[in-house]
Amino acid sequence: MTIKSMTILALAVSATLPAQTANPLSTELKASYTRIKTNFIKAAEKMPEEDYSFKPTPEVQTFAERVAHIADSNIGVCASLKGEKKSVDAKSKTAKADLVAALKASFAECDAVVDSLTDADAMTMITGRGSSRSKLAMLYGIVGHDNELYGYICVYMRLKGVLPPSSEH
Repeated sequence: MTIKSMTILALAVSATLPAQTANPLSTELKASYTRIKTNFIKAAEKMPEEDYSFKPTPEVQTFAERVAHIADSNIGVCASLKGEKKSVDAKSKTAKADLVAALKASFAECDAVVDSLTDADAMTMITGRGSSRSKLAMLYGIVGHDNELYGYICVYMRLKGVLPPSSEH
């Protein structure tokens, strides 16, 4: 998604928020981020340990590898937004407890960035990986990526007879 399309999306979203919201763009991001964080952590906790090695076909990652990917990805992006370089090295972990801890640590790193975000700060441009993007676009990138991977692990859970957290209501 381009910066222009992210800006248009952000403005459209902000138009639907109540007028009393001082920071409508960052408020909407925080709500989206909190939903996926909550679902992802609950899913990682809910999947039985013996199913962490499950993968539906030989060509795809295991449930554990999907969780590790999100943990490593989240902390890398969020630490970089703080001007830091951190890792939870989740890809080297296989035990459920270690992976859930790494996932929670990665979301804690993102919590610090998301919680302190204002609309003015959201428009700050960050250069990395050969391009320049706003903080808002980078954080919506995390939300989109986490949602995509959450969708995958929901299939894993259903194939193992486990109801995904987002389907419990």
